[in-house]
Amino acid sequence: MARALNRRFYRFSVGGLADVAEIKGHRRTYVGAMPGKMVQCLKNVGTANPLVLIDEIDKLGKGHAGDPASALLELLDPEQNANFLDHFLDVPIDLSKVLFVCTANVVEMIPNPLLDRMEVIALAGYITDEKMHIARDYLEKTTREACGIKSEQVEVTDAALLALIENYCREAGVRNLQKQIEKIYRKIALQLVRQGVTNEQSLKVSLQQGAKQLREKSTEEPTQIADDGPGGKKLEDGNSHERATTTTLTESEQAIEVSLHEQPNGTATEESEATSHEHLVEQLEADKVQPTLLSSDGIATTDQPVDSKVNIKTSDVKDVKVDNVIEKVIVDVSNLADFVGKPVFHAERIYDQTPVGVVMGLAWTAMGGSTLYVETALVEQGEGKGALLLTGQLGDVMKESAQIAHTVARAILLQKEPDNPFFADSKLHLHVPAGATPKDGPSAGCTMITSMLSLAMKKHVKKELAMTGEVTLTGRILPIGGVKEKIIAARRSEVKTIIFPSANRRDFDELAANVKEGLEVHFVDDYNQIFELAFGSNSKPQI
Repeated sequence: MARALNRRFYRFSVGGLADVAEIKGHRRTYVGAMPGKMVQCLKNVGTANPLVLIDEIDKLGKGHAGDPASALLELLDPEQNANFLDHFLDVPIDLSKVLFVCTANVVEMIPNPLLDRMEVIALAGYITDEKMHIARDYLEKTTREACGIKSEQVEVTDAALLALIENYCREAGVRNLQKQIEKIYRKIALQLVRQGVTNEQSLKVSLQQGAKQLREKSTEEPTQIADDGPGGKKLEDGNSHERATTTTLTESEQAIEVSLHEQPNGTATEESEATSHEHLVEQLEADKVQPTLLSSDGIATTDQPVDSKVNIKTSDVKDVKVDNVIEKVIVDVSNLADFVGKPVFHAERIYDQTPVGVVMGLAWTAMGGSTLYVETALVEQGEGKGALLLTGQLGDVMKESAQIAHTVARAILLQKEPDNPFFADSKLHLHVPAGATPKDGPSAGCTMITSMLSLAMKKHVKKELAMTGEVTLTGRILPIGGVKEKIIAARRSEVKTIIFPSANRRDFDELAANVKEGLEVHFVDDYNQIFELAFGSNSKPQI
């Protein structure tokens, strides 16, 4: 934002801030007095109109030194900050040209007088497609560079990345996704290093084996040397030359072995390995072109070229190669658990066809959105035993929604089937699975009514149907929040038909086309419309 507006940028965090002097400054009578944050900001940026980011404003503290939230009122109020007074300078400062941007996770934690002076912009979490692009274009590249891995050494397939997002990282942001990607690349880096150590050890062994093979070949045949030069002597017995040649080869082998043993722990760098290999070849070639002669005095000499039958081929050494090519590491769905462990999240969809008394609802969570089932079962039946038992760690608002749903369902059943005394004579048990997870909110009202009516009429709900909406005692459907998150949760569970309150049509229209693609969405005002969609056979979308 600062680059786009061509302004200087300054950031400070107020999370846990409990001293008003951090905002207003200390009076000069105190030892160690300092000006407030805004004076320090103007001093650093050197301009009167910077962009100032105040981070974590919902986590302000409050201590014996005053209430910083009240001090921020003067700072953020456009009617007052033109004459902001810092205690250290004790002169008014014009902050009306400063653009303030504050960040918070929970708006409810911000004091109302302070929130009233702000314009709230709610940023929804990333959807799966957005996380895929962020991971490919940014997270993978930075992590790969940090781990020293080349792109041609590793391939993370799209299926593996999608499984990582869906089964391990369902949070609204990408912080946890970055941690998982870093974990994958750290393990791959360790794997590549271990492969490199194995290759270096195999190089030492191969060079020693190559020298041994050459020594064996040189001792297989005695060598005959003919010399027609003056003072020369024809030797029928090649034992002397054999000893000389063997001695020369042995010296070469010892030199190579010494160079190998000089490396610490037997691990040589690639440069030392190449040098050792070339040194072996050069020495053997030198032995080939300089055959040993015996003079009349029996002393070995190499003054004159002779015809030799010693055939030491350097190709025998050149053929001894070490495979330093490391296979490409491919991360797929099949081996993803080896890098990041077992999946944290599992499929939320339990039934292909929900049984009688079970209906799928949609919920907003801190992780984005999720689908949940509302289950209703018959406990006992008898005249005058109508009652409702609730379980699933439901909050107070959700318990009230269940009571409202029970009353509305009883009225609708009386309207649809007047002779059915099910609710009057039946004790029902309503449960929302995942009992360890606290649940609250009014948006499950229509789901609870449908679950109860399904059990009362012994009818299945339409397949691949999910719904959300608050219900009044008269059967009206009120709007809910978190439309985008709930649609993403429905797509993740492969739901094709969704029911929303009519008041949420505007929120749905603002969504991107790829989020709405392939969904059949109905907008309703009254529960009777939901009844026709859930239990009727011919229902058409009302988009």
